[in-house]
Amino acid sequence: MLFNSLEFLIFLPIVFILYWFVFNQNLLRQNLLILLASYFFYGWWSWKFLLLLAVSTLLDYLYGFGVASLNKRNSKLFLWLSIINNLGILGVFKYYDFFITQFEHGFNLIGIHINAPLLQVALPVGISFYTFHGMSYVFDIYRGIRKPVSNFIDYAVFVCFFPLLVAGPIERANHLLPQVQTKRIFSYSQAVEGCRLILWGMFKKVVIADSLAIIVDDIFDNYQTHNAFSLIIGAIGFSFQIYGDFSGYTDIALGTAKLFGFELLSNFKFPYFSRDIAEFWRRWHVSLSSWFRDYLYIPLGGSKQGKLIAVRNTFIIFLVSGFWHGANWNFIAWGGIHACGFLPLLLLNKNRRHIEGIVALDRKLPNIKEVFQMIYTFGFVTFAWIFFRIHSLKTGVAFIKQIIVSTLLHPTQYFVKPTGISILYYVVPFVLIDWQFRRNERVITLPLKNLILRMGIYYLIIIILLFYGAIQVKQQFIYFQF
Repeated sequence: MLFNSLEFLIFLPIVFILYWFVFNQNLLRQNLLILLASYFFYGWWSWKFLLLLAVSTLLDYLYGFGVASLNKRNSKLFLWLSIINNLGILGVFKYYDFFITQFEHGFNLIGIHINAPLLQVALPVGISFYTFHGMSYVFDIYRGIRKPVSNFIDYAVFVCFFPLLVAGPIERANHLLPQVQTKRIFSYSQAVEGCRLILWGMFKKVVIADSLAIIVDDIFDNYQTHNAFSLIIGAIGFSFQIYGDFSGYTDIALGTAKLFGFELLSNFKFPYFSRDIAEFWRRWHVSLSSWFRDYLYIPLGGSKQGKLIAVRNTFIIFLVSGFWHGANWNFIAWGGIHACGFLPLLLLNKNRRHIEGIVALDRKLPNIKEVFQMIYTFGFVTFAWIFFRIHSLKTGVAFIKQIIVSTLLHPTQYFVKPTGISILYYVVPFVLIDWQFRRNERVITLPLKNLILRMGIYYLIIIILLFYGAIQVKQQFIYFQF
């Protein structure tokens, strides 16, 4: 079920009413309702993969008890069973065809031709997210951070909670499980905050991201016919398309969770206002970045065993992150580009410069140095996004080559209106609004004291959403494919 669909607009109020007005006196019944609603939400997309979700959830629940064993050998055995189980699910559904194809190509190079069978099955939506939920739970038990959950329904809600089920954020057991196990009391202010987040998330998805998608798709799908200026504009458009699409999903997820008394982890903290690549990755897809940091980077030694180990670990985490996004070389290239951008900061010990605060936190505008830092960082990120958007590494290289060749042959093109200039009509207001909200990604409030004026703006946003929803083809969220 898509957030930006009529079905969800019907589904959400029904579950909300049942949750707060029918099952509100019993925590177990509330959690059971959430679990059933989550399975219905997921099954609306494809009922045939519900069994996979249920089995994956049950196995990690059981592995948790084994990992908690005082016998270290048994504990480690169940830890590896969980890793093999979760990575095995990902390997079969997400990576099997990729590795088999590469295997065939490798043998073809030495003159041996084989025809290995391919699965060619649809990728179960959300598989990369709920398997990571399960692994983090088992890892935390193994590390002694938490104890196993005795109530299976509580654990299943942690894994399958419908706002985050298909595209995150990737929750931690220590953050979400206590909320699942504690009686929730309806909060009017929390619900209002949730509605604002849902409204703003819908606006980012339907009005900004989906509108940009039409223009961006035309430029990327026909890049050979466009000049360099248009291709650059298209790349900028995709940067804001994917940001509006994914952060819009996250806002809707956080807002929906608030309606049920839950506070999910933040996943986006205005990443395009970052002053270097390290800060960007502390602000973009925060839950995934922190997951790889805590469960891969640090166990590998982090940065405490010398620069050489730190460089190795940095490349591992970025390449794995790229491969997590998709079974294709262009995603690996995307991860490698970011590793190369992060490397100078690591070597110069500047990768932790902007850990706290946001740019121009106590000022209305950034200074000149910050402006150039943000432009450089955004330019680097946009360059890398080209390989994320293009469907193959070869095409990504051809796209970049087209920009270079076109610029050298026709340098005056930058003084002529390019194709796709309408992208800026969406990007510029988007940036200005984000700048206004940049101090707190979880609270979307209008700086207006007049209640009537505020309500008028909210109703105007709803009218705009209805208009764009009516004239545009409904598009799936980009991160559903991961």
